[in-house]
Amino acid sequence: MDLKFSIIVPSYNQGSFIAETIDSILNQSYKNVEVLVIDGGSTDSTIEVLKTYGDKIFWLSEKDRGQTHAINKGLALAKGDIITFLNSDDYYLEGTLKTVAAQFQAKKEKIWLTGDYIIVNEQGKRIQSLVIKYKSFYRKFLSFNLLTVLNPINQPSTFFRRQLIEQLQNFKEDLHYTMDYEFWLRAIKIQKPIIVTDKLSAFRIHKNSKGGSRYKEQFREEIAVAKQYQKNQFLIFLHSLHNKVINLSYSILK
Repeated sequence: MDLKFSIIVPSYNQGSFIAETIDSILNQSYKNVEVLVIDGGSTDSTIEVLKTYGDKIFWLSEKDRGQTHAINKGLALAKGDIITFLNSDDYYLEGTLKTVAAQFQAKKEKIWLTGDYIIVNEQGKRIQSLVIKYKSFYRKFLSFNLLTVLNPINQPSTFFRRQLIEQLQNFKEDLHYTMDYEFWLRAIKIQKPIIVTDKLSAFRIHKNSKGGSRYKEQFREEIAVAKQYQKNQFLIFLHSLHNKVINLSYSILK
């Protein structure tokens, strides 16, 4: 039997991008998928866009407590065997769900998967190829200790079996930038993910995205999370050093 995917799309005022996000799911060759758009009460064109999809997707729009709350609301509704979330400014590449399903079918003991990605700007142009190569290199050596020093996991290219979601339960709603990173740290203590080299998603950086305008706050929250799980102070020092180098690199790239 085909595995069913539940793709949660947390959304707030991303009317310019959300159609591309949804289309990238619905246009996959793998069709056993439900799309759950959890909108936080957008005031732009988002609702008009969502209405055009009819019964092809499930959506709701109401005031919430932010992105992480929206994800958790989606988890409570998800019925799939494989569950993930895709932000409303990112999108999947062709063949992604077919690739992910084949990996989970072949490796039935594995409960999560992460793959490669591309980075695009507001216009969809590929950018930051060095960042992609850098993360791809470290992803090959992924371990709990490595993950407490740096994070080579790309969220839009990461998928979970339902049993892992049920075991770990919700994402932490007190985290605004690194709820996914904290989830990875809990997940990798249970099992290392399947690591695929296929590029599965496009991660978009633009002026209103967290990666585009709030990366310093993201790094501060990230090291605070790392300190909760890693008691080796030398590795925490390496994380802090790594963040300083990446901050400097980002300031140059931007």
